[in-house]
Amino acid sequence: MNQPRQKIWNFHGGIHPPENKAQSLQGGIAPASLPERLVLPLNQHIGNPAEVTVKPGDKVLKGQKIAEATGLVSAPVHAPTSGTITGIEDHTIAHPSGLAAPCIILRPDGQEQWIERQSRETYRQQQPEELLNLIREAGIIGMGGAGFPSAVKLNPTHKINTLIINAAECEPYITADDALIRERAADILRGIDILAYILGEPADILIGIEDNKPEAITALGAAIAENAVESAIEVVVIPTKYPSGGEKQLIQILTGQEVPSGQLPSELGIVCQNVGSTHAIYRAICQGEPLLSRITTVSGKACSAPGNFEVLIGTPVAHLLAQAGFEETHCQRLIMGGPMMGFTLNNPKAPVIKTTNCLLA
Repeated sequence: MNQPRQKIWNFHGGIHPPENKAQSLQGGIAPASLPERLVLPLNQHIGNPAEVTVKPGDKVLKGQKIAEATGLVSAPVHAPTSGTITGIEDHTIAHPSGLAAPCIILRPDGQEQWIERQSRETYRQQQPEELLNLIREAGIIGMGGAGFPSAVKLNPTHKINTLIINAAECEPYITADDALIRERAADILRGIDILAYILGEPADILIGIEDNKPEAITALGAAIAENAVESAIEVVVIPTKYPSGGEKQLIQILTGQEVPSGQLPSELGIVCQNVGSTHAIYRAICQGEPLLSRITTVSGKACSAPGNFEVLIGTPVAHLLAQAGFEETHCQRLIMGGPMMGFTLNNPKAPVIKTTNCLLA
């Protein structure tokens, strides 16, 4: 671990809303139960929707690609578990419009039969281009925001001097990244090392995390001390303020640089990656797993058992809410995402998708 950063910067404005994070951090990450069916939208990301490669009646294995990326800015879709494709149809999706969109419907068989997986623990012996292709084929996107395909972001045209891992998680209620770091810090460090190798070993590798996450900060420090990764990684603790987790705001806090309007961070030699996406990249490279599940916070006054759940992509929101003790009579509004950047979800039959970091009820 390199020398602590002596200076951080500030950005104009910002607020300090009530955090409401403790409610969902009373226990560890719980596995969400398997629903009767999974609903898998073809467009869970920025860019072109994926193209279906299966048909109704097909038997599929866990991790099998069921929709192919179309074009550079796109992402494939994989079967989150083994089962049978029962339909390819329009279905209500997780979108502010409440409209339906093309989805693949999968009925799980409960067998959890995997495709053949290949681990690449010795990833530094691979060419960076090979790793980028694996990340692309794994369907990994930005899991903390807009869902931009990670392989595109990790293949910039400019030299990268600074890699930032966004662990700020500044929005009230949301604790998915906090819980992930507490339990899987060592895996996240491996993911960071993979990113650093792909990006040509940036001089600065910074994990930006707000000071309201002491357990996660401790877990990162312990993992850095115990794990032998080649990259020199620095944990930078920043003051808690919304919206410190915005990409441009976090870049300014950690580097003092402002990303001009209309420009990308990579033009300043900076790449910023969400901690959840970083963990997914570790699993894709070192365990051979495409993006099939994510950590989602479920909280709010209508949930008697709030918490963080590892949930399969495509799980109906209603199914996950039930596991958190959802009481419909106490629910004034169902929100996907946080109270600041989330949107009202009018139909709980909509599925959890790759970017679903929180459900509030």
